[in-house]
Amino acid sequence: MSESGGTLRGVTRDRIAFVCSACGQRLSQWTGRCPGCAAWGTVDETTGVEVGGGRDHVRPVTLHAGEDEPRIRTAVPGMDRVLGGGLVPGSVVMLAGPPGIGKSTLVLHLLGALAAGGTGCLLVSGEESRAQVASRARRLRIAVDDVGFAPGRDLDVVLSAARAMRPAVLAVDSIQTVRDPEATAMPGGVTQVRLCADALVGLAKSEGITVILTGHVTKHGDLAGPRALEHAVDVVLAFEGDARSGLRVLSSGKNRFGAEGETAWFEMRPHGLARIDPTAMLVPGESAPGSAVAVVQAGRRALAIEVQALVSVEGTGRRQATGLDPRRFQLVAAVLDRAAALPLGRADLFGASSGGIRIDDPASDLAVAAALDRAAALPLGRADLFGASSGGIRIDDPASDLAVAAALASAATGSMPPSGAAFVGEISLTGSLRPAPGMQQRLAAARGAGCSAVFAPGPVEAPPAGLTVHTVTHVTQALGWAIPGAAKTRRARAS
Repeated sequence: MSESGGTLRGVTRDRIAFVCSACGQRLSQWTGRCPGCAAWGTVDETTGVEVGGGRDHVRPVTLHAGEDEPRIRTAVPGMDRVLGGGLVPGSVVMLAGPPGIGKSTLVLHLLGALAAGGTGCLLVSGEESRAQVASRARRLRIAVDDVGFAPGRDLDVVLSAARAMRPAVLAVDSIQTVRDPEATAMPGGVTQVRLCADALVGLAKSEGITVILTGHVTKHGDLAGPRALEHAVDVVLAFEGDARSGLRVLSSGKNRFGAEGETAWFEMRPHGLARIDPTAMLVPGESAPGSAVAVVQAGRRALAIEVQALVSVEGTGRRQATGLDPRRFQLVAAVLDRAAALPLGRADLFGASSGGIRIDDPASDLAVAAALDRAAALPLGRADLFGASSGGIRIDDPASDLAVAAALASAATGSMPPSGAAFVGEISLTGSLRPAPGMQQRLAAARGAGCSAVFAPGPVEAPPAGLTVHTVTHVTQALGWAIPGAAKTRRARAS
């Protein structure tokens, strides 16, 4: 074939482009300030390579529901369920969490368990040396003799080590420490993280290697790095907990191969992570004024957890919560100003959605304080209100409203809820109760936690043996039955 008179397929030509070294955004012309990240002086000229000429010929294939590719079982209790049945070959899993929470420990447990079962594993660490990793493994009593190790902060070293060993599972700890030597951006920056993640995703898809990346989160709980990182990976796992306690929660925020919101609970012990039943830690055996048991939904699992409240009548009207969004407390103060006619200063206007629609504020249940002051007539207007969940766990289930209402009423009156009682139900701003989804699972979880009674809006069908369900429709009815002091306070204020 003659090569004259046309452009051959595969011939390349240079293309001028401009790239921001801070965020990686590509621009068609130079500008002093990047429109993507608003940084000054970060846009530089670069020469890209563009392929011209012919086109590749791709033969489309049909999709059919064949057999799924066998998954890699992790042998780590609870992790397979969170992953949706195990690791999918060729997938990319992001394990995100705050520094010091135990991500490296969890990865070491995972690789040790996989290697013990005959799965080839490679750990590339940019944070610890081989001696440090081995020392940690000895302390945690994890057998890692069959786990490959490569120290590396250079992307080329990581890729070369993976292609040389060809493991079934590659763990990179962490993605923020890996750098592409061909990029001029700072290590750990948005551009470096994006480039390195793209290369590792390509490795996973082309070689069929399961890649596990650990990543840090910001102080707001978001994954550090470009937003595109979450879209590029197949699974995003969050590893959270209270750094002052040993409780840890592994949850799936994104999962292309399984259900989202699945959770597994661990406790950090001297010899590493141990799978636990969280009920024993989240529901203490003895109750006290200001506490109540909620039954919330965590993924497809129902969980009993204690919520606590403190009411200080000597205060100035502060609202403070642990793990709760302050905007919810502003809503409480605004409604209290109207309901109790208290001179709280400038008035703010707020709107609220019902039925759990777009509820992303942790523990949105504290809006029930407004319903308590209006409907149950509890003197919460000038009081300082404090709320917390047991173990510092973040609650985003609106069905925990009634439990928080009971805890607030108990704290305000000094009366305790009945022993063995749990509460389920969302409270509207008028005080009426809305039923919660997954009621049968919640009742089973309450019974499993040792509860003998549940206060919840109806209808409720076939409760478990040994569990009595008190059907309630309004917060005043529920508190009148469950918190005797609340009814007395309401009658006193009414008179």
